[in-house]
Amino acid sequence: MEMRSAIVVGATGLVGSYLIRLLCESEEYISVTALTRRKLDYQHEKLVERIVNFDELAESDFDFAQEVFCCLGTTIKKAGTKEQFEKVDVEYPLNVASLAKKRGIQHFIVISAMGANEKAFAYYSRVKGKLEKELIDLELPRLSIVRPSLLVGDRKEFRLGEKAGEFALNVINPLLVGPMKKARSIEASQVALAMKVIALHGKKQKVCIYASEELATMQMPAPEEQDVSHENLFNWNKLKNDEPAPLDEEVVFNKSKLKDLEVEKDDK
Repeated sequence: MEMRSAIVVGATGLVGSYLIRLLCESEEYISVTALTRRKLDYQHEKLVERIVNFDELAESDFDFAQEVFCCLGTTIKKAGTKEQFEKVDVEYPLNVASLAKKRGIQHFIVISAMGANEKAFAYYSRVKGKLEKELIDLELPRLSIVRPSLLVGDRKEFRLGEKAGEFALNVINPLLVGPMKKARSIEASQVALAMKVIALHGKKQKVCIYASEELATMQMPAPEEQDVSHENLFNWNKLKNDEPAPLDEEVVFNKSKLKDLEVEKDDK
């Protein structure tokens, strides 16, 4: 099994906090670095916590890793202005991706949003679409974009709009079938798991976008079980079948030829 290292940006957010725990407690990762603006509540022997200023982020802040998970995101209400919102949701992720590329990190996995489109009517969707386009323009070695629908989970901060949407979707989720199934809300813990699955077993295209309904079904593949049964270890039937065939005395010990040789000897 290949031992891996990962960098998580936005580890204090809803998905990022789940992801940090998931990676640290997995067998596949030996080191997880969190680039964060404030101290984490979670501690683990594999976790390297690095307090950074995202306005002054440098290549030296990045250890080598197989992948960077970018979970940065905010709301306009929390950011205060559209300019600050775009700084967190666009400028910071772009800078992180650019520095990761310079550092030689091969895979950048980022959270966007369902409906992301730079030409969308909704401002939030336009911003996410802008982020996706500019990330693609960076020509990263490998870019995976996850587009979850409304995230649900245990937030430390209270977001009234999201709570209202979460309540409504809990009621109507079972009714969303067929083409509307993609609008179902998704647990943040499942998005974190999906990001890990993408890192370890995801599609190998240079740019890949994962829709919310695909994220919702992702699971780690079951480990291959080796058959170490007594029957397999001591397969007597196979051993019996592999036994050499009995010796053919007519072939190995040609009595007729031996008799002829003995007659020739007597004649002499």
